[in-house]
Amino acid sequence: MDSCITIREQTRLYIGRVGDIIEQVLPKCRVVVITDANIDRLYPDLVRRYEHIIIGGGEANKSLATVATIYDRLMAMGVDRATFILGIGGGIVTDVAGFVAATYMRGLDFGFISTTLLGQVDASIGGKNGVNVADYKNMVGTIVHPRFVISDVEMLRTLPMRELRAGMAEVVKSAIIGDAELFDYIDSCATDELYHSTEQMQSIVLRAVRVKASIVEADEREAGLRRLLNLGHTIGHAVEKSTREVNHGEAVAMGLAMVAKAAAKGGMLSSYEAQRIESLLCRLGFATEPSVPLSAIMRAVRHDKKREDNLLRVVIPEAIGRCVVRKMPIEDFERLF
Repeated sequence: MDSCITIREQTRLYIGRVGDIIEQVLPKCRVVVITDANIDRLYPDLVRRYEHIIIGGGEANKSLATVATIYDRLMAMGVDRATFILGIGGGIVTDVAGFVAATYMRGLDFGFISTTLLGQVDASIGGKNGVNVADYKNMVGTIVHPRFVISDVEMLRTLPMRELRAGMAEVVKSAIIGDAELFDYIDSCATDELYHSTEQMQSIVLRAVRVKASIVEADEREAGLRRLLNLGHTIGHAVEKSTREVNHGEAVAMGLAMVAKAAAKGGMLSSYEAQRIESLLCRLGFATEPSVPLSAIMRAVRHDKKREDNLLRVVIPEAIGRCVVRKMPIEDFERLF
């Protein structure tokens, strides 16, 4: 096992090869895999050694309808509280599998094998398991931690470049929040060749995971520090809600660039560091200007599920590696842009 990080004595995060880890961490009980058809096609020997349930891919399947279908399958299979649920896939699969495990029979033990960069550095970590309702992302969910998460960067080799970049946006977010050295490292090697280096990707995943794990360790339920993980997401989620032309990472990259520029405009971040953030995102292949009108973004922001009354908690970068959360009326947020 190459690296292991523990969160709240509940989750062990392994960065290494699945084949070297999985049998050592799975409990000695019945295991049911939840995955999607693409993972089943790519890794049949891994999926089919266990009982398994295959769900559809794509954001549309991250829904209560999918959850209900899985409940029906589990009941038909006679799954009881002694069963372990193993989610294998990206963020959609792990969100659905975690939500099912946390709620079926009032809770089953579960773990994840995360197969996308976005999942490895963000979606599978921290205990949040949720599904979408209508156009609202993660509107229904739980905070229940998996027993383990295994992240094998070799599995990233099957991903298209667009998905790899989507995950890198979350890595950049983590670097801006709490690891200036990680930002510098990515800045020094920001080419598509980066994704083909196992050693470099393991180092990047490990450092990004450490940022998120340390924040979740200190604030499990987003009462304070964990809100930092929303850097770029107030705008990013609004962009996602306003268009289907961008994926999550692309929307977050737009949010990161926009909030950095807004922070520089307001004297909260140096212009130099704002330019570094935008330049890195551009070199990683992201568009940094919003792909929808600002008016549409702000309409979506007004329906942000994290708002309280008319207030947003906005994450502002003060320097690369240091951010703060500021409470502000929606009207003040709009004036930043």
